[in-house]
Amino acid sequence: MNEQGKNETKTHKKVIRGWVMYDWANSVYNLVISSAVFPIFYNNVTKAQYLARVGRDHLLPGEHPMVLFFGHEISAASLFSYVLSLSFLFVSISSPLLSGVADYYRNRKSFLKTFCYLGSISCIALFFFPTIPIEFAMIPVFLASIGFWNSLVFYNAYLPEIAHPRLHNVVSARGFMMGYVGSMLLLIICLLIITQIGAEFTKYCFPLVGIWWIAFAQITFRALPNQERQHLKQKGVRERSLLKGITELRRVFLEFKSKKQLTRFLISFFFYNTGVQTVMLMAVLFASQEIRWKSPEQGQSGLILSILLIQILAAIGAMIIAKMSNRWGNISMLKVVVFLWVVIVVSAYFVTTPLQFYFLAASVGAVMGGVQSLSRSTYSKMLPKTKDTTSYFSFYDVTEKIGIVFGTFFFGFANQLFGSMRYSVISICIFFIIGLLLLLTIPKKITIYEYDQKQS
Repeated sequence: MNEQGKNETKTHKKVIRGWVMYDWANSVYNLVISSAVFPIFYNNVTKAQYLARVGRDHLLPGEHPMVLFFGHEISAASLFSYVLSLSFLFVSISSPLLSGVADYYRNRKSFLKTFCYLGSISCIALFFFPTIPIEFAMIPVFLASIGFWNSLVFYNAYLPEIAHPRLHNVVSARGFMMGYVGSMLLLIICLLIITQIGAEFTKYCFPLVGIWWIAFAQITFRALPNQERQHLKQKGVRERSLLKGITELRRVFLEFKSKKQLTRFLISFFFYNTGVQTVMLMAVLFASQEIRWKSPEQGQSGLILSILLIQILAAIGAMIIAKMSNRWGNISMLKVVVFLWVVIVVSAYFVTTPLQFYFLAASVGAVMGGVQSLSRSTYSKMLPKTKDTTSYFSFYDVTEKIGIVFGTFFFGFANQLFGSMRYSVISICIFFIIGLLLLLTIPKKITIYEYDQKQS
């Protein structure tokens, strides 16, 4: 290999390493804020405020904490679910328009930075959650979610450009693995703060998340190419940027409609990923209220330890499933993994003891990383050769977010209606079953070898 080829290979590897580091940077939000520490913190704070308001020192059997939100009493768990649903709805509306702008001006890195900073600063603001009215306290929860999920649109869109289709499964899985390892490391630090220093210091974990996210994202920002069209920076052009974004999105949508296999996959993804994301977002609240822990202390430490178990197994599972999919095909492996999710969610309805919950958490971890990384790489492989990857991934992102809106809303609604999250679990199981049935309608098995033959 000549010197130029060596330099290109070195640069290529550097870009992939930089891209992977954003998973390391932002996954701490998904674990510490969305899944582990903050939901427990939120439950404890709202419970204490509720008991102080009703003048008791404990909850009655079957009673759940309530909050006063703009003068209306609502379940604390349902409020959390509804705020997340609203944030996903906002992302669903905004990301397609912004992705069209990003593709037209080739400035997706600017959008990636903007939402990264929005999300990380909002995490830092959660430090003040217990001391301000609940109506204002939920604003950082709302904005952090928008920052995290919108940034992923522009981040994921780099995958088809920085890696050959043969490497999509492995690179995607590597990103998720780095995310699981990095977030697990910060979670251990948070766990040490809570258990060794004191639970009252839990709020200091949230600024740590924001600082971690900002700091490690700088590696990604330096490594990813800047593709902005300098000649479009002329005065007056930016004023029409939204219109250009809509036009770009419409053009990609017309292309998208003609690709039946891609459309079928995306519809299936809508349903089964709705189940996956809802489980990830609401699992801690489910376990804190429906599992019979011996004490609140055991419940808090047990939940965090179970999430560590999930992270370890998810990192391993993502790489194993990626390698299996290279041999057996992405769609075939997705069918197997989604079927396993159906079994897991049905089992969750009957789980009552901590030991049962640990086995359930281990099962979730084994398939969680695989289904996420494999879905991203499968979609990436199905894309046509195009520079408009951000717009294409905005459809992927919108499908994911609208699904989460449905999932979290029905989870909260079922809990509000029946007074038990076990019925909410059943509502989530339906999404997995529909997603699996739709996957069965996709006859073509796209493997890396078949893809290469199609493109050659």
